[in-house]
Amino acid sequence: MRRRYKILGGVLAFGVATGCALALYVSHDSVCRAPPALPAGVQRMKAIVYRCYGGPEVLRFDDVAKPTLADNTVLIEVHAASVNPLDWHYMRGLPYIMRIVAGVGAPKDISMGVDFSGIVEAVGKNVKRFKPGDAVFGAQHGAFGEYVSMPEDDSLTLNPRGMTFEQAAAVPIAGITALQALRDKGKIQRGQSVLINGASGGVGTFGVQIAKSFGADVTGVCSTRNVQMVHSIGADHVIDYTREDFTQSPQRYDLIIDTVGNHSLSQLRHVLSTTGTVVIVGGPSDGKWIAPLPRLIKAKLYSKFVRQKFLFFVADVTQKDLNVLRELLQSGKLTPVIDRRYSLSEVPAAIAYLEKGHARGKVVISLE
Repeated sequence: MRRRYKILGGVLAFGVATGCALALYVSHDSVCRAPPALPAGVQRMKAIVYRCYGGPEVLRFDDVAKPTLADNTVLIEVHAASVNPLDWHYMRGLPYIMRIVAGVGAPKDISMGVDFSGIVEAVGKNVKRFKPGDAVFGAQHGAFGEYVSMPEDDSLTLNPRGMTFEQAAAVPIAGITALQALRDKGKIQRGQSVLINGASGGVGTFGVQIAKSFGADVTGVCSTRNVQMVHSIGADHVIDYTREDFTQSPQRYDLIIDTVGNHSLSQLRHVLSTTGTVVIVGGPSDGKWIAPLPRLIKAKLYSKFVRQKFLFFVADVTQKDLNVLRELLQSGKLTPVIDRRYSLSEVPAAIAYLEKGHARGKVVISLE
């Protein structure tokens, strides 16, 4: 018996030591590398890059190699981009678990940004959908640069008629997230009562408008300074969270889109109809290791024991859904809300502002 305990103790000690070593390995920050010299003859462009993890101070406005063109790709001159929480998560390498993919110690890919809009400069010989001169928008890693290159069947489509480059660049990630949360996860139906927690943010402002396009009765939750704006984009009711806690209301909702994570699942359940759904698309970002995994696990457990559904998802930016948003934009049912504009060299300041969590709508980067 004692021998068994000794073996179990040894295995446990080994496991703890291994876990600690792995944690130290994944969480360590390497020093920022010096930029390598570009080979002679390589075409250059300006871009925001990062060679180590940290705050906005690790971002650099550097010369990098201009993307090349392949037979099935489109080369785009970027005119505008927009900032997302995803950008500062990559910049800081948080939560640490994401470094397993992004790079341990330092990022594998030094480029930054995803959302963009611009003009097609050139196309590969096999490209059929786009031609030089087309105004386009989409999602591609490296959007905080003067050019991006991507396959024609990737997350790319023509700009909506009448939209500026800045407006189009504000759409992809936040717009797709709102659309898929409401339509695919929430199974939104005409006449339903829908609450958007965080209605003044990037995903929230799109969520309010898209929910209205489906014929829902929409309630937005935001701070005092954003009440009028949330009303103006179509919300039927607006709750000022500084004055009222919506989870204490007798009102019941068929669908709640939670972009904030400032209420527990049990509190959300209190204002959910008996067969209602909560879709979690954001949450507290103060956890350094596995956030928001604990909330995801709780959501799955809740859904197994109650009639309501608690769902967590990550958006998939597709060409098909970009075209859905394009139609909504062209019809006037969807209008991007833009808070602030920065130049490409000011991306560090733009991300610092977004990190504060008070942006209304989207923060855009103008390269024009």
